[in-house]
Amino acid sequence: MKNEMIYEGKAKRLYTTDNAGVLLLEFKDSLTAFNAQKRGSFAGKGSINRDVAAHIFKELKKKGIESHFLREVGEREMEVRRVRIIPLEVVVRNVLAGSTAKKMGRDEGEPLPRPLVEFYYKDDALADPFLSDDQAIVLGIATAEQIAILKQKALEINQVLQGLFQAVGIQLIDFKVEFGTPSESEGDIVLADEITPDCCRLWDAKSGERLDKDRFRRDLGRVEESYSEVLKRLTNSSGHRFVPGGR
Repeated sequence: MKNEMIYEGKAKRLYTTDNAGVLLLEFKDSLTAFNAQKRGSFAGKGSINRDVAAHIFKELKKKGIESHFLREVGEREMEVRRVRIIPLEVVVRNVLAGSTAKKMGRDEGEPLPRPLVEFYYKDDALADPFLSDDQAIVLGIATAEQIAILKQKALEINQVLQGLFQAVGIQLIDFKVEFGTPSESEGDIVLADEITPDCCRLWDAKSGERLDKDRFRRDLGRVEESYSEVLKRLTNSSGHRFVPGGR
């Protein structure tokens, strides 16, 4: 049973249920970029993202990576374990792209010699600033042990995701994940939030066309088709076919 809404973010809502340890995560149709300064939406986005996230959570579980995911509900919701979110966004970069490439004066698409793990403080009012490991520890945002675990888990997830996307002709450029600790066990850190085209950069392996939220950020068009294409490839389901080169 969906009860009280306890959180609403840019792309999701979170509700309590009759089970104190289980929450209902609802995916919205909204699109945002640049800390919500740019807004949009398309019908069915919530359903697509829910299906992508559920599929990825299941694939990660097969590889021994635990998450908060329990099961799909309805068209755009999933039941998840209640966790206490560690207020760090963990970003893994395999290829330079976006603001990182610009900041370093490097070309987008430059492969990195090894995956780069970065931390950003989860605070919308501060625009989610970058944090070094030491800053996160000294400021009490995470312990040294948690930082080490987050890095290890993020790299393990990256390895699985690279194989998963490569198998369907998609290059995983970078992605953002969040983690939490179940309320009954402070030390058991699990993957939380979502993994979807909203929080990954995904490029077609042959054409280099973007299949992610950069199409919305950069006004490239065909946002719905790109999201649908990611789901179609991952699940072999029908969808709006993405044809490279058009708008």
